[in-house]
Amino acid sequence: MTSVVSVVKIALMENALVDLRNALRERVAIIRDEESRRDQPIHLARLQRVSEKIARLEAALPRPLDPQLAHYLKRKSYAKALEFLEQCGTAF
Repeated sequence: MTSVVSVVKIALMENALVDLRNALRERVAIIRDEESRRDQPIHLARLQRVSEKIARLEAALPRPLDPQLAHYLKRKSYAKALEFLEQCGTAF
């Protein structure tokens, strides 16, 4: 029988991964935003904010992480991390 603690840990991991996935999607949207790129200081500030958010979310992820996801995050291969999370999308 699954303990309440195990269920809570799984829920926390799923929530953290959803938050990370959403932040990675936000980063892609900012990069693709051609209007935003016209004002470089604002565009760079938006990228900086989302990058800091990704770093905070990554640091808060419950351990252990999937080794592949950990590799992508460590190398800041955010497109690959997003692809990985979206392929696992049925879990969350």
